[in-house]
Amino acid sequence: MENYGALCLHACGGLCFEKRKTKVQGSLLLQSWPERKGVGVAPSRDLLLKTAACKSKAASPIKCFCSYKDPAVPCELKAKNFRSPDDEALILKDKAQEVIPYLNGNCIFLVGMMGSGKTTVGKILSEALGYYFFDSDKLVEEAVGGVSVAQIFKEYSEQFFRENETKVLKDLSTMHRLVVATGGGAVIRPINWKYMKRGVTVWLDVPLEALARRIAAVGTHSRPLLHHEPGDAYTKAFLRLSALSEERADAYANSDATVSLEDIAYKLGLEDVSALTPTTIAIEALVKINEFLSWKGGNGHVF
Repeated sequence: MENYGALCLHACGGLCFEKRKTKVQGSLLLQSWPERKGVGVAPSRDLLLKTAACKSKAASPIKCFCSYKDPAVPCELKAKNFRSPDDEALILKDKAQEVIPYLNGNCIFLVGMMGSGKTTVGKILSEALGYYFFDSDKLVEEAVGGVSVAQIFKEYSEQFFRENETKVLKDLSTMHRLVVATGGGAVIRPINWKYMKRGVTVWLDVPLEALARRIAAVGTHSRPLLHHEPGDAYTKAFLRLSALSEERADAYANSDATVSLEDIAYKLGLEDVSALTPTTIAIEALVKINEFLSWKGGNGHVF
């Protein structure tokens, strides 16, 4: 992720925290990060919303000058015909333009297991929609002084991390035009859903075998919930992921939209979800978001 201070200056102020012995306190502040050395009084919610509105105007959505239409078959179903990156990019822009009016500036919160691609897909979505991107784990790390999530778990506790993760989600939920990649365990706290449901929640549902392969390939040292499991990297990742998936399945299913990589692979005639490109997954995410928002609007519901 880009430098947090620069992002905060560009998007919505700094997320400044004061490190203490037992807890981290903070909120979205409007002072610039380099000038902020202590923690002051948080601005009013009205001021936050005005700032969000100003930033929303600054982040103009990407305009699409091309289209990829087939009157007989929806473009998202003609995936075999857009294997080139250029074609995928055109379809991504088309789908973004379709969903922008329904989103009305509301945030998108991506949820899913560790290694599910929330950060990669989130950045693609933010660019296509003209939104800003944030990774909630990175924000917590920055808030605690650049300490990694694994170190936070070790030096403080998982509870300490979860409490500050909730503070970050609360602050982000007051803003607009954000795509937020959440931590894998963010769904386990009901209070987090209160904040994430202010926007649209999207679950990236990836088969456990694929997740275990991804994590094993890069190592488990940065995954605090996997690091101490016995066995080789793949086995320990798969076993722990299976347990976590069972614990969190109902919570993930609470999302407004579900992007199943198995379903996408089936539509494309692929045997392995690892063959899917992040852009293809982002396109499916936009399709599912559009379906949810169209249904919500059609039933008289508004944000």
